[in-house]
Amino acid sequence: MGIRFLSQARRALLSAGALLIAVPAAAQEQLPEIQVISNTPIQGPGIDRDKIPSLTSTVTAEDFQRSTSQNVTDTLFQRVPGVSLSDPNGNGAQQEIRYRGFAASPLQGTPQGLAVYMNGIRLNESFGDTVNWDLIPTNAIARADIFTNNPVFGLNALGGAISLQTKNGFTYQGLEVEGQGGSFGRGQGGLQYGAEMGNWGVYIAAQGLTDDGWRRQSPAKLGRFFGDIGWRDDRAELHFYGAVSSSSFGVAAATPVQLLALGRDQIYTTPQTTDNKMALVGVNGKYAVTDTWSLQGNLYGRFFRQDHVDGNAAEVERCSNSSSFAGRLCLEDDGFPRPAPFTGAAALAFRNQFAILNAANQPIPCPPGAGNTCATVPYGTIDRTNTKSDTYGGSLQATNDDKIFSHGNHFVVGGSVDRGATNFAATSTLGFINPDLAITVNPAIPGNGSVIHTLGNVGYTPVTIDTTNTYYGLYVTDTFDITDKFAATAGGRYNVARIGIRDVLGTSPDLNGDHSFSRFNPVVGLTYKIAPWITVYGGYSESNRAPTPLELGCSNPAKPCLLENFLVSDPPLQQVVGHTYEAGLRGTSPFADGRLEWKAGWFRTDSKNDIVSLASFIQGRGYYQNVPETRRQGIELGAEYKSQRWLAYAGYSYIDATYRFDGDLASPNNPLADASGNVRVTSGNRIPGIPQHQFKAGLDYWITPQWKLGGDVVAVGKRLYVGDDGNQNPLLPSYAVVNLHTSFEVSRNVTLFGVVNNLFNKQYSLFGTYFGPDGTAKAGLPIALTDQRTEVPGSPFAIYGGIRVKL
Repeated sequence: MGIRFLSQARRALLSAGALLIAVPAAAQEQLPEIQVISNTPIQGPGIDRDKIPSLTSTVTAEDFQRSTSQNVTDTLFQRVPGVSLSDPNGNGAQQEIRYRGFAASPLQGTPQGLAVYMNGIRLNESFGDTVNWDLIPTNAIARADIFTNNPVFGLNALGGAISLQTKNGFTYQGLEVEGQGGSFGRGQGGLQYGAEMGNWGVYIAAQGLTDDGWRRQSPAKLGRFFGDIGWRDDRAELHFYGAVSSSSFGVAAATPVQLLALGRDQIYTTPQTTDNKMALVGVNGKYAVTDTWSLQGNLYGRFFRQDHVDGNAAEVERCSNSSSFAGRLCLEDDGFPRPAPFTGAAALAFRNQFAILNAANQPIPCPPGAGNTCATVPYGTIDRTNTKSDTYGGSLQATNDDKIFSHGNHFVVGGSVDRGATNFAATSTLGFINPDLAITVNPAIPGNGSVIHTLGNVGYTPVTIDTTNTYYGLYVTDTFDITDKFAATAGGRYNVARIGIRDVLGTSPDLNGDHSFSRFNPVVGLTYKIAPWITVYGGYSESNRAPTPLELGCSNPAKPCLLENFLVSDPPLQQVVGHTYEAGLRGTSPFADGRLEWKAGWFRTDSKNDIVSLASFIQGRGYYQNVPETRRQGIELGAEYKSQRWLAYAGYSYIDATYRFDGDLASPNNPLADASGNVRVTSGNRIPGIPQHQFKAGLDYWITPQWKLGGDVVAVGKRLYVGDDGNQNPLLPSYAVVNLHTSFEVSRNVTLFGVVNNLFNKQYSLFGTYFGPDGTAKAGLPIALTDQRTEVPGSPFAIYGGIRVKL
């Protein structure tokens, strides 16, 4: 399979190169402008993009405005060929992206494989490396650079890094106010203002959104602010900046397909809500020590708060008569043989089941009445988590552009420290599942409203922990011009991660622990400019990801956690190490009366000890586990043409994401799981949730200098349901969605615009997984749930209009 794939990839790259060799000779004679890009988290003097031995992509402020979306993920998905979009939360404002099959997700429970920065500040959250895209004001973004094959970006850069740079008073001047409204009660507005006054610059940006949501109980409210005060002279520049964001969502998550057949707005158990708050203060600066030596650095403090409420079906039943808790409520024994840790006395204890206890440590009786009254009550739980994270850090780097033996050279050396402290608390309250699947407290049922826990700390256990994580990094990279066309890059980064976990309540002492991970990751590569309009590149690098406090605290299959909630036990996890190979072609040239930019690349990343999240035999619970090896390989093709009247782009990506080992993985809700709740994985099986094929294209045309009309299409191939690691079940269907937009300049300062999303009202899904239908069987639903598939449906037809005023 690997040889066949390499052959296909070579043919695709050669075809792309042959196509672009057809650029007219007159255009070839015109030298394209040099694009300078900073290839480290802190913005330095930068380097010619064509000397970077890996694929890079840039999304501009104009691209973010063109999408008319306040979600960063929407624009990245639209414009970057290798980015795919998923929505496990079930709310468009909290979607996750995957680049080359690696995730940057707001969902705690998703192993993260992308590093994300803003102005050199690491945005991966301290506790679980999650990325809360909803907290980033899109109108403040000057550019987003996407890097691959570059370990200088530190931990999590397995699949690459996304570096966001914000505007300031030196790069943006004027006042812009925007308002928009439309389908499903959406109203959103934005403001940005920038001014330069001598050596000083000031910039502010604000955004707000309210949306009722097209699915039931899926509203969204957002508020964001960013401000920057800058000073500069001919040698130095300094910026003080701050940001405040608040968001509130109904995260409707996945719905059983049988309910979706009754209506695409159907949801499953509620409540499902997330409230985020963030504050950030920072300072960054740069200083030209000499004409060739310069320093760049930053300091920051970032403060994140999250409250999450999650209604779930409770896996409880009447304790067996053979136990000492006969007539009481116990954790359900669903008949699956227990994992390997359950042997001897532990196995016997599980057969006798675990009693559910209230806050007073007393067993909870079944409701009064004759017979097995516990069996007739649709029990649920309302699970709550609270996360408080404070992160402080700083970076310093030096850059030198002195020539070496009359050859050009770009040298960067730097280091960073990021230290986070998190308090995490979680509880479960016993509740009642109503026929509408809302979980509430029913006072008539014993134990309802009680904060519960389980004997043995399995399934339901109140948890409060304090964690610390300190990340150190030292990096160096050098690009040497062997000739004026041939450049070599070499460098690396040494990462150290130290993580501590402490149980505050004293009920889970096995959580206590200190963990340390370290590794040096090298990078080497070559670039050669075949002609002014075409460059070939190739490189190799290594990267690593340390397990997060969340993953370290939830890695025991004998004591699974409610993912994104409870931590209960702490067997060690190993760090993930990625080995990336990459090669490709790219170029920029004048074409017709505009400019053509294109790229064609092949990549392969082999990840040793990759971390995966697995479902538990206890419904709604899960845990993390290392697997020996995974591979993500593929090709990316992209082109963009701009002229005075036209903008056109197209991109295609193929991602072959596979397991590279033979073994069993837990997936008890998979309809084809074996009697132990496992599925068999063989080397070459595809990794679920990652589409192999994606095609994206867009076109804008200025009908007149004032009137623009455009559209975009995204086509996404089939993907496996999450949990189908054995590749045995039907796939989540492919889909294609067409969006339209138009704008008209009423005057030099006023623009009206309109957007139509999902023009043909295509029914499709962005995420799919499995569930156990037994949990709500007693809730009085209109149909009996027998199909174990659940999906998050994509948004239907929607139309929005707005006005933009610039002064």
